[in-house]
Amino acid sequence: MGRDPRSWFSRKTLRKDLVAGLTLGVESVPDGLAQGLLAGVNPLAGLYGHLFGMVGAALFTSSALMTVQVTGAMALIVADADLQTRADPDRALYTLAMMSGVLLVVLGLLGGGRLVRFVPTPVMTGFVTAVGVNIVLGQLSNFTGYTSQGANRLAKTLDLSIHVGEWSLPSLVVGAITVLVIVLLQNTRVGALGLVIAVITGSVCAVLLNLWVPGPVVLLRDLVDVPGSLPAPVLPSLDDILFVTIPAVSLTFVALVQGAGVSAGIAAREGKTPDVSRDLIGQGAGNLLSGLFRGMPVGGSSSGSSLVSTAGARSRVVYFAAGIVMALVILLASDLVAYIAMPALAGLLIVVGVSAVKPSRVYSVIKSGPLPTVVMAVTFVLMLLIPLQFAVLAGVGLGIILYVAQQSNRLRVRRVVFAADGRMREIDPPRRVPPREILMLQPYGSLFFASAPTFERQLPAVTEESANSVVIVRLRGTDDVGLAFVEVLRRYAHDLAGVESSLKLVVSEPVVIRQLEAGGLVAEIGAANIYRGTEWVGEALRRAYDDAREERNRA
Repeated sequence: MGRDPRSWFSRKTLRKDLVAGLTLGVESVPDGLAQGLLAGVNPLAGLYGHLFGMVGAALFTSSALMTVQVTGAMALIVADADLQTRADPDRALYTLAMMSGVLLVVLGLLGGGRLVRFVPTPVMTGFVTAVGVNIVLGQLSNFTGYTSQGANRLAKTLDLSIHVGEWSLPSLVVGAITVLVIVLLQNTRVGALGLVIAVITGSVCAVLLNLWVPGPVVLLRDLVDVPGSLPAPVLPSLDDILFVTIPAVSLTFVALVQGAGVSAGIAAREGKTPDVSRDLIGQGAGNLLSGLFRGMPVGGSSSGSSLVSTAGARSRVVYFAAGIVMALVILLASDLVAYIAMPALAGLLIVVGVSAVKPSRVYSVIKSGPLPTVVMAVTFVLMLLIPLQFAVLAGVGLGIILYVAQQSNRLRVRRVVFAADGRMREIDPPRRVPPREILMLQPYGSLFFASAPTFERQLPAVTEESANSVVIVRLRGTDDVGLAFVEVLRRYAHDLAGVESSLKLVVSEPVVIRQLEAGGLVAEIGAANIYRGTEWVGEALRRAYDDAREERNRA
């Protein structure tokens, strides 16, 4: 898993790794503090999450370029987890990080990376879009200097909008300057360091405004004491485990989806196949170390991964270099870090939130049809109105519903016809079963419970004129059928028997035969009408066809 020290770095790329590590380490200081601010916890927890989460995951991810740090989505889930109601909110936060780490490691060891394919695009688009909007709405109070009130971020935004007169002009100036500097520098050669420059510029303006203008701008030192040492390890709180279970599950799902996106992007650049399950283990290790050293939950960071890739990093040494840089900043420059202005961090987060909203993705979902659009819209609205740990789980449920709906509607029934030269031809089935005819049908798609009604609607209708016919349903390639599907076949066989016609089945898998027996269909039509498929394509179907022709001639 990349833990051989000889694979950690190469002398040929060491210089680039160190430069990239310096860039990532410096940029991670304001970014980590900003994520802590977004989560509504001690901003230092975000800083420690960036540091220890990044280092903890470095040796376990499938790619050397996958950065694991606090993300906006995770910070929002923490913000809605109601940790402040616990006897020791900080300890509950660390317990949440470690609980998420355990779940991620277990999921990764079980091969849980396969689950990501069941998350539909509409759910993800609604989720990502709502995360961006929530980030922006969640920072308006810090940006304006007005502490808004409300049950959720929409209510707080409404309260803020009707109290414009109570906004702090110095805070607005600091936030606006920070955003302006980020926008001016983001496409220059400065790159990610533009975020650092912007936060420093905004914070310097805040210090000056606090000297000359009444209504001081809130600085980091006004909220917490910034220590000049690294945090001591802490054990999880057993009393908080049950309380943090739901947000931990939500964080695990977010880490799965976000990590898969980051992993796929890196794999595309490297020309490799992503190993999502191994990346889950890496994210789990990062969470365990982050929680142990008083940090927030972490996950795969697309911005961090892009930064180290753009900076030319090639090995895992970049994260240890970045960790050393962050540790030195904490140890040697804590007095300066204490002067970072909250509106400056809010401005940084607002830019991040706006960049997360992709109108083109929203438009592509809308073009794909009404059902995906509704699922996307419902996911988006839920993310705005209810706590995110519940909204994420609701999004998972919507994804399952959408998947089932799509799979059930994809089933299609075709008619198989033997040509004079022996070849098989597929055409549309008739609307009704013709009299004295052999009708061979082949369903395509998943034959599970939700698709049973779709299958039944596509079967040719049995009428009084459908006498002395034989319908052969070919289930080749089907390795599982639900009881609802078996019940449809039972009703169809009963209807056919009512007009002196019969049903035969061609089945290739033993498990399907056992399911037909369990559902009573074999007893209904007789074991002689069940034909076991072989490795020769069409051989069992021809036997069923020949037997049906003899039966029809005898009738």
